[in-house]
Amino acid sequence: MNFSELIQLCPEADEARTTMAAASQEAQDTYQAMVDEFQTKYQDYEAKAATWSDSIRSSKEKELTDIQTRIQEFSQSVDLELQQQQQSLMAPIYEKARNVVSQLAKEGSYVYVFDINSVLYYDAAQSTDLTPAARTAMNIPEGRTLESLQAELQAQAEQAQQAQ
Repeated sequence: MNFSELIQLCPEADEARTTMAAASQEAQDTYQAMVDEFQTKYQDYEAKAATWSDSIRSSKEKELTDIQTRIQEFSQSVDLELQQQQQSLMAPIYEKARNVVSQLAKEGSYVYVFDINSVLYYDAAQSTDLTPAARTAMNIPEGRTLESLQAELQAQAEQAQQAQ
Protein backbone atom coordinates (compact mmCIF):
# COMPACT_ATOMS: atom_id res chain seq x y z
CA MET A 1 0.00 0.00 0.00
CA ASN A 2 1.39 3.38 -0.94
CA PHE A 3 -0.35 5.64 1.57
CA SER A 4 1.61 8.73 0.58
CA GLU A 5 0.54 8.35 -3.05
CA LEU A 6 -3.05 7.94 -1.96
CA ILE A 7 -2.94 11.17 0.06
CA GLN A 8 -1.13 13.23 -2.55
CA LEU A 9 -3.24 12.19 -5.53
CA CYS A 10 -6.76 12.38 -4.10
CA PRO A 11 -8.98 15.24 -5.34
CA GLU A 12 -9.31 16.66 -1.83
CA ALA A 13 -5.53 17.16 -1.71
CA ASP A 14 -5.79 19.24 -4.89
CA GLU A 15 -8.35 21.44 -3.16
CA ALA A 16 -6.13 21.73 -0.09
CA ARG A 17 -3.13 22.70 -2.24
CA THR A 18 -5.22 25.34 -4.04
CA THR A 19 -6.47 26.74 -0.73
CA MET A 20 -2.95 26.79 0.71
CA ALA A 21 -1.50 28.44 -2.39
CA ALA A 22 -4.09 31.22 -2.13
CA ALA A 23 -3.48 31.68 1.61
CA SER A 24 0.27 31.67 1.08
CA GLN A 25 0.01 34.23 -1.73
CA GLU A 26 -2.18 36.47 0.43
CA ALA A 27 0.35 36.24 3.26
CA GLN A 28 3.20 37.01 0.86
CA ASP A 29 1.32 40.01 -0.55
CA THR A 30 0.67 41.35 2.95
CA TYR A 31 4.29 40.81 3.92
CA GLN A 32 5.51 42.56 0.77
CA ALA A 33 3.19 45.52 1.42
CA MET A 34 4.68 45.86 4.90
CA VAL A 35 8.23 45.69 3.52
CA ASP A 36 7.36 48.25 0.84
CA GLU A 37 5.93 50.56 3.51
CA PHE A 38 9.13 50.22 5.52
CA GLN A 39 11.35 50.87 2.50
CA THR A 40 9.35 53.95 1.48
CA LYS A 41 9.50 55.40 4.99
CA TYR A 42 13.18 54.52 5.31
CA GLN A 43 13.99 56.27 2.02
CA ASP A 44 12.03 59.29 3.22
CA TYR A 45 13.97 59.17 6.48
CA GLU A 46 17.32 58.95 4.66
CA ALA A 47 16.43 61.85 2.38
CA LYS A 48 15.13 64.19 5.07
CA ALA A 49 16.79 63.16 8.34
CA ALA A 50 19.45 65.84 8.12
CA THR A 51 16.80 68.57 7.96
CA TRP A 52 14.62 67.31 10.80
CA SER A 53 14.78 68.33 14.41
CA ASP A 54 15.89 65.74 16.94
CA SER A 55 12.33 65.05 18.08
CA ILE A 56 11.05 64.48 14.52
CA ARG A 57 14.04 62.27 13.70
CA SER A 58 13.52 60.29 16.91
CA SER A 59 9.82 59.90 16.13
CA LYS A 60 10.58 58.66 12.60
CA GLU A 61 13.19 56.22 13.92
CA LYS A 62 10.66 54.83 16.38
CA GLU A 63 8.13 54.50 13.56
CA LEU A 64 10.67 52.54 11.49
CA THR A 65 11.50 50.31 14.44
CA ASP A 66 7.79 49.68 15.04
CA ILE A 67 7.29 48.70 11.40
CA GLN A 68 10.27 46.31 11.59
CA THR A 69 8.79 44.73 14.71
CA ARG A 70 5.39 44.35 13.01
CA ILE A 71 7.05 42.71 10.01
CA GLN A 72 8.92 40.22 12.22
CA GLU A 73 5.82 39.42 14.29
CA PHE A 74 3.69 39.01 11.17
CA SER A 75 6.25 36.70 9.58
CA GLN A 76 6.39 34.48 12.64
CA SER A 77 2.64 34.36 13.23
CA VAL A 78 1.67 33.84 9.59
CA ASP A 79 4.07 30.90 9.27
CA LEU A 80 2.42 29.23 12.26
CA GLU A 81 -1.08 30.02 10.96
CA LEU A 82 -0.29 28.59 7.53
CA GLN A 83 1.11 25.45 9.12
CA GLN A 84 -2.03 25.06 11.24
CA GLN A 85 -4.26 25.67 8.22
CA GLN A 86 -2.34 23.01 6.27
CA GLN A 87 -2.81 20.54 9.10
CA SER A 88 -6.54 21.27 9.40
CA LEU A 89 -7.02 20.87 5.65
CA MET A 90 -5.08 17.61 5.50
CA ALA A 91 -6.50 15.96 8.64
CA PRO A 92 -9.80 14.92 7.02
CA ILE A 93 -7.91 13.62 3.98
CA TYR A 94 -5.71 11.41 6.17
CA GLU A 95 -8.78 10.24 8.07
CA LYS A 96 -10.62 9.38 4.85
CA ALA A 97 -7.60 7.47 3.52
CA ARG A 98 -7.20 5.56 6.80
CA ASN A 99 -10.91 4.67 6.73
CA VAL A 100 -10.68 3.48 3.11
CA VAL A 101 -7.64 1.34 3.89
CA SER A 102 -9.30 -0.06 7.02
CA GLN A 103 -12.44 -0.94 5.08
CA LEU A 104 -10.46 -2.63 2.30
CA ALA A 105 -8.41 -4.55 4.86
CA LYS A 106 -11.55 -5.77 6.63
CA GLU A 107 -13.20 -6.74 3.35
CA GLY A 108 -10.09 -8.67 2.30
CA SER A 109 -9.62 -10.21 5.76
CA TYR A 110 -6.11 -8.75 6.04
CA VAL A 111 -4.46 -8.79 9.43
CA TYR A 112 -1.82 -6.20 8.51
CA VAL A 113 -1.52 -3.46 5.92
CA PHE A 114 1.93 -1.96 5.50
CA ASP A 115 2.86 1.32 3.91
CA ILE A 116 5.41 0.57 1.21
CA ASN A 117 7.36 3.69 2.20
CA SER A 118 8.11 2.37 5.68
CA VAL A 119 8.83 -1.29 4.93
CA LEU A 120 12.45 -2.26 4.42
CA TYR A 121 11.66 -5.35 2.37
CA TYR A 122 8.64 -7.08 0.94
CA ASP A 123 8.10 -9.70 -1.72
CA ALA A 124 5.70 -8.17 -4.22
CA ALA A 125 4.87 -11.59 -5.67
CA GLN A 126 3.59 -12.76 -2.31
CA SER A 127 1.90 -9.49 -1.36
CA THR A 128 -1.36 -7.82 -2.24
CA ASP A 129 -1.12 -4.12 -2.99
CA LEU A 130 -4.27 -2.35 -1.81
CA THR A 131 -3.25 0.90 -3.50
CA PRO A 132 -5.28 0.36 -6.71
CA ALA A 133 -8.47 -0.43 -4.78
CA ALA A 134 -7.88 2.48 -2.40
CA ARG A 135 -7.26 4.82 -5.36
CA THR A 136 -10.62 3.78 -6.82
CA ALA A 137 -12.37 4.25 -3.47
CA MET A 138 -10.90 7.74 -3.16
CA ASN A 139 -11.85 8.75 -6.72
CA ILE A 140 -8.29 9.15 -7.96
CA PRO A 141 -8.31 9.11 -11.78
CA GLU A 142 -6.81 6.01 -13.39
CA GLY A 143 -3.86 7.67 -15.14
CA ARG A 144 -2.92 10.06 -12.35
CA THR A 145 0.52 9.37 -10.89
CA LEU A 146 2.93 11.13 -8.59
CA GLU A 147 4.91 12.06 -11.70
CA SER A 148 1.86 13.61 -13.38
CA LEU A 149 1.06 15.47 -10.15
CA GLN A 150 4.63 16.81 -10.05
CA ALA A 151 4.25 17.99 -13.66
CA GLU A 152 0.93 19.68 -12.79
CA LEU A 153 2.45 21.46 -9.81
CA GLN A 154 5.48 22.53 -11.85
CA ALA A 155 3.23 23.95 -14.58
CA GLN A 156 1.18 25.83 -11.97
CA ALA A 157 4.34 27.27 -10.43
CA GLU A 158 5.58 28.40 -13.84
CA GLN A 159 2.22 30.02 -14.61
CA ALA A 160 2.27 31.82 -11.28
CA GLN A 161 5.78 33.12 -11.98
CA GLN A 162 4.77 34.34 -15.43
CA ALA A 163 1.74 36.11 -13.94
CA GLN A 164 4.00 38.12 -11.64
